[in-house]
Amino acid sequence: MVPDTTTSPRTGRQELLTALGEIEQRVLWLSAATIDHANRVRPNPTGLKVGGHQASCASMVSIMTTLWFHELTADDRVSVKPHASPALHAVNHLLGELPAEALTTLRSFGGLQSYPSRTKDPDPVDYSTGSVGIGATAPIWGALARRYVEGRFPGAGTGRQYALLGDAELDEGACWEAVQDPMVAGLGEVVWIVDLNRQSLDRVVPALSAERLAGMFEAAGWQVLTLKYGEQLTELFSRPGGEALRTRLDTMGNPEYQRLLRCTPAELRDRLPGTGSTREPLERLVATLDDDALHSAVRNLGGHDLGALLDAYAAIDDTRPTVILAYTVKGRGLHSEGHPQNHSSLLTRDQFADLATRTGADPDAPWRPLPDGAAARLCAERAEELRRPPVGRIAPPPVPTDFGRTPGGTGTTQQAFGRALLDLSRSAPEAAARVVTVSPDVSSSTNLGGWLNKVGVWSPTERVDWFADDAETILHWRENPTGQHVELGIAETNLVGLLGELGATWSRWGQPLLPIGIMYDPFVNRALEPWQFGIYAGGQSLLVGTPSGVTLPPEGGAHQSITTPSLGLEQPGCTTWEPAFAQDAEWCVLAALSLLGRPDGGSAYLRLSTRPVDQSLAAVPADPAARERRRRQAVAGAYGLRRAEGTPDVTLAAMGAMVPEALAAADRLASLGVAADVVCVTSPGLLFRATQARRGLDDAPQWVLDQAFPADRAAPLVTLLDGHPHTLAFLGTVHNTPVTPLGVTHFGQSGALDEVYRHHGIDTESVVRAALDLTHRP
Repeated sequence: MVPDTTTSPRTGRQELLTALGEIEQRVLWLSAATIDHANRVRPNPTGLKVGGHQASCASMVSIMTTLWFHELTADDRVSVKPHASPALHAVNHLLGELPAEALTTLRSFGGLQSYPSRTKDPDPVDYSTGSVGIGATAPIWGALARRYVEGRFPGAGTGRQYALLGDAELDEGACWEAVQDPMVAGLGEVVWIVDLNRQSLDRVVPALSAERLAGMFEAAGWQVLTLKYGEQLTELFSRPGGEALRTRLDTMGNPEYQRLLRCTPAELRDRLPGTGSTREPLERLVATLDDDALHSAVRNLGGHDLGALLDAYAAIDDTRPTVILAYTVKGRGLHSEGHPQNHSSLLTRDQFADLATRTGADPDAPWRPLPDGAAARLCAERAEELRRPPVGRIAPPPVPTDFGRTPGGTGTTQQAFGRALLDLSRSAPEAAARVVTVSPDVSSSTNLGGWLNKVGVWSPTERVDWFADDAETILHWRENPTGQHVELGIAETNLVGLLGELGATWSRWGQPLLPIGIMYDPFVNRALEPWQFGIYAGGQSLLVGTPSGVTLPPEGGAHQSITTPSLGLEQPGCTTWEPAFAQDAEWCVLAALSLLGRPDGGSAYLRLSTRPVDQSLAAVPADPAARERRRRQAVAGAYGLRRAEGTPDVTLAAMGAMVPEALAAADRLASLGVAADVVCVTSPGLLFRATQARRGLDDAPQWVLDQAFPADRAAPLVTLLDGHPHTLAFLGTVHNTPVTPLGVTHFGQSGALDEVYRHHGIDTESVVRAALDLTHRP
């Protein structure tokens, strides 16, 4: 149970509840009318279903009304479940943040989005949602990002981070990975409110147990507040037969309860008492209620009781995360309430007119303002209290383009990444101060050791490093509020969730960060959806996948990534690089960091390798002008690494760890009288955009194609990468030349590097054969 709130300082409690009740009805109406207009009023020449979720909005109306029109402060942020988007727009309209005409644009081109979007909706949306579970977890990572920023660059303020989520979202593993992460237990500003309507898209969920959910949250250190029954039912429980009523409702299965919501009063009088020992006392209690009282009592749940919701907010413990399990009825107040197939159902014309009558609205003037009175005054007061000042954005510090040294010896691109971070801290300390790295417990195995030893690990409070005096300890785990590395548990979805929110601080609080997430490349597939959603929501970050490909031969097929290069090619809002040499890796890291924390910026993905490569093969020019030309080409997507004398018979375009094989193949081909150019591809995505631009299908720069693949050297192509071959297959369209794409198309094997390369047909022999076939040599 939660305690009662005291009288509101703004007005008496009953007057407040009355005003909130009027607003609640208007939010219900506006959300339903917005969906109705999109489907039945706005012209639809194609006849395709527009869609919308009137029932899903209705179950959230009471929760959202009490939050926005009583509880929230201007510093708070709220993530709203995807299908309640029209309810959010209705709230923003009542607060003066959205004109009435915008409510007619739901799901239209350029109009209100199907699901809340920070970057596409015209009204305030704190968190983009739409991919189930990801929007729910975003406020957790938003809270952590706010704490990180506030500890370094004051101005992010305080404020709670709310998530309004449907109970079906708790089926998503991403929710529980986030709830139990060790970093989360101390985030007292995080509040989840679960719309416990016991329905999913297709059905009433038969075995949903709030008690089980509560136990799982409590085990993770969360405060749990359960709002099951409203004031009317609570009062009935105190009457003769009331305990029998409570027992009956508590033990009733979800489908049976939902069926009661569809019953007439006469059917309720027969069904509600049941068949057991509760029947006789319940029949007597039910006999004391008229039809209206009985009808309202059976649906009087805590998630629709305005007073109970206010009391729950007052009981939140700000020293730990809180979840409010609010029992609700899906479709509450609509003719479809409680029906198992009401998820996307639309009210009929008659039902819509009836809703207008019950909510005091006009179907012929659906956007008419609230009449003058307490509810309208409360909306105006709250609009002033919730108004946020414009965010003053700070430009990120400049990032150097080149450290000016050339790596020698033998090294890997993964090692080069770790060195680049250390070099950045020496040559550009202001930019390095904005870097924050995040890892799912793989810091030491991805060459972050030197960086961690230098900057420390972030923690809200300082913790003792008990191994600081151990002579055999190489990685020093110093945890304090000034650290610049955040270590999460082994859950890639958590990492990219935090990465997205760290990458959004430039737009939320005007403080840009340069967030870098590091994970094993095979698990980029696992993390792709939440990272993609973070990019969609405006989060800018650098994701580093390492080690990658079958070039990690001892790990076998389970740890050998195949599709990640093509995923990087296809990801909107992201530039992908896969450098072959340490020098290229350094340049690409710096280029990626320069994209972050700015309105015209974007995210990046680096695919790195642990294969030792002779760095002299890079042939980095010594002349400063030639070096800068090479750097620009490497960052733009490709450069000519070796040019054959005269006109080439074939071009070998290779990427990443496979460049040594291409160079060796070029030597072999030369001995056979076949002249081969070797092009080092660093970014298939940038090259693809350039080829599209050449055809007028993109506005990307095209110059890199002319420099890496000059027309006077056009020749049949062999493309080569440690990943799916279709990633580079489009290069044949640059000059419409024949192309043989080589790569990895099936799960890998363990073994020695040469054995694995031979198995997949990406070894030097395979490149030579493919080139000879293309040139029709005997």
